[in-house]
Amino acid sequence: MRKDSVVFGIAGIFFGVLVGWIIGSQQATGVVPPQAAAAPAAAAPSAQSAPPFDESRAAALKASAERNPSDGETRVQLGNLYFDAERYDDARRWYAEALKIDPRNVNASTDLGIAYYYSNQPDRALAQFDKSLEIDPKHSKTLLNIGIVRAFGKEDLEGAEKAWQRVLDVAPDSPEAAVAKKGLDGLRAHRQGGAAGPPKTPCQPE
Repeated sequence: MRKDSVVFGIAGIFFGVLVGWIIGSQQATGVVPPQAAAAPAAAAPSAQSAPPFDESRAAALKASAERNPSDGETRVQLGNLYFDAERYDDARRWYAEALKIDPRNVNASTDLGIAYYYSNQPDRALAQFDKSLEIDPKHSKTLLNIGIVRAFGKEDLEGAEKAWQRVLDVAPDSPEAAVAKKGLDGLRAHRQGGAAGPPKTPCQPE
């Protein structure tokens, strides 16, 4: 079986299962922002129109950031705001600013990696995820995202399988584990020849 057909098949599984997940914008609650939730984690950057950008919200956050040069959380919020609007260059800037203030903010680090992936830079995304794991080797969202980027950004199915299995090992009862298990099940089904063929439009968000 060709590797690309396996990747497309896994993409189809994620398309159905991962609605509500993006390659994980990190929030204190662990829930993705509403706009970001429209795309599954397996999706490439959306070809649809970006959601409207809240200029007034951005201006208020920027003013707050300027008043508080040590406020990393506001910078993360700015990164999320720009990410939701699919303005990934701006999102990367603000996540990086947050990391300058708190280099051990694993969520901001993983957000930055996600923004790299959505900017079609999977290698930089994976490098950033490695930095996240230096902060927290058991960070389940980072591990989940590594698997997704390896599967869909690099077509490295062995690497994806290893990352997803690690999610199950370190956080077996987490939402990330449920998602990782679907990915693993998809890989195994394809190996056994029992999965449906690739969807006609793989890796496309709803």
